[in-house]
Amino acid sequence: MATTFNAGASPGDSALTNKTTILNITSVIDSRKLGIYQIFTISLCGFVMLLDGFDMMIIGYIGPLVAKEWGIAKTALGPVFSLGLAGLMVGFLIFAPLSDKLGHKRILVGCTLVFSVFTFMTTLASDVTQLGWFRFLTGIGLGGVTPSAVALTSEYSPKRIRATSVLVIYCGFSLGFVIAGLVAAQLAPAFGWKSLLWVGGGMPLLLSFLLLLFLPDSLSFMVAKHHPEKVIRKIVHRLFPQLEIKAGTVFVSETEKATKAPIFVIFERNRVLGTLLIWVAFFMNLGVFYALQSWLPTVLTNAGHSIGNIAIVTGLSTTGGIVAVLFVGPLMDRTNPYMTVAGLFFAGCILVGGLGQALGWSLPLLMLTSFLAGFCVSGGQKSGIALSALYYPLSIRSTGVGWALGMSRLGGIFGPLIFGWLLERGWHPTEVFMACGAPLFIAGLAIFTMGRIYHLNMHTSPATHDEPAETMMVELPPKTGA
Repeated sequence: MATTFNAGASPGDSALTNKTTILNITSVIDSRKLGIYQIFTISLCGFVMLLDGFDMMIIGYIGPLVAKEWGIAKTALGPVFSLGLAGLMVGFLIFAPLSDKLGHKRILVGCTLVFSVFTFMTTLASDVTQLGWFRFLTGIGLGGVTPSAVALTSEYSPKRIRATSVLVIYCGFSLGFVIAGLVAAQLAPAFGWKSLLWVGGGMPLLLSFLLLLFLPDSLSFMVAKHHPEKVIRKIVHRLFPQLEIKAGTVFVSETEKATKAPIFVIFERNRVLGTLLIWVAFFMNLGVFYALQSWLPTVLTNAGHSIGNIAIVTGLSTTGGIVAVLFVGPLMDRTNPYMTVAGLFFAGCILVGGLGQALGWSLPLLMLTSFLAGFCVSGGQKSGIALSALYYPLSIRSTGVGWALGMSRLGGIFGPLIFGWLLERGWHPTEVFMACGAPLFIAGLAIFTMGRIYHLNMHTSPATHDEPAETMMVELPPKTGA
């Protein structure tokens, strides 16, 4: 269903009594090459994701320093980490639907300011309770930006490279993890743990002003909400300077008109099964991801590896997820994206089990296996987000992505707990790693099932519409009196 907005005329005006030009913004974006302004917009979303990852990770580096300064056990900080994850989940679930209702730009700017301010305020914490609640509020802002950044990136990307674009900006999240470690190594010894929070609060504060000044909002949202024609025309002209826009042009966006709250729309019609299958896949994969991130260093330590080797092996799993973008994104854009992601999960099922076997192998083989397992598990998480952006239409894309991410956090909570419980029950680490293959198999099966449904439904996904040409001439009848 197309949402339309007339550039400079109302139905009763003479401009609409004759032939009128209709400009389909969605088709224009899909049919043209990626332009400089689109790259600029996507890059801003990527920087948001980078700072999101940075602020998520710094608590892991300041935790031991805080415990030492306050004279408390490191285990006392457990509730702080849990509250941070809880805030992240709240941010996903609350702000994702609001983004579809209020506009992605408002949520991106607002939530970036939120996690900037509360990161600053974390420096005022004087006990574990205060630290935990500041991290909870910071987490709400961190969770709020991700669905909006993904939705805006997917809208401004041509359909033929949409998955790749989403995967690229989500790499910013992983790069933020890496940069947090590098910054912590330089600043923490010289200036203390609060210096990391000053950087973590200052950078998003600066970025929020850049977003306010330069980030365009969703064009489909502006068309649906009847924003001033000159604002829409200005953004379209920046996107495509060579495109001639005639006076009286009617702007069209291929988005569904929302009649219900977005959270209810993701369960409408033929989306309900797909939504549940995405949730299952996200839950299972993130459970394995966090289990590996939490327990792999401990398992390697018990196996007698040095701290240096442990850092390399665990770091390679993260690197594998980043490298996956270079291959998986283009493959999703050129082939069936459902089968691509399903294949990644199925391969991960084998490789994570192989990682358990590799504990007794030589270091080079262990490093290679960790890299390949991260390629599938971390890369699978990024690819799943891109798949969600392809599955849901523009009007509910932020909600669909945000709630999938929110449900996945439950897997992130249970995964490490189950891994540790199995070790306590006397399972050998090799057996636990092999057991981790089962959730990944379920994730792959869920996405494979989505692919079969996609194929059976005349090769039309719920986000696909019969799009008109970029521009067309139509003759509208004059308005008649009542």
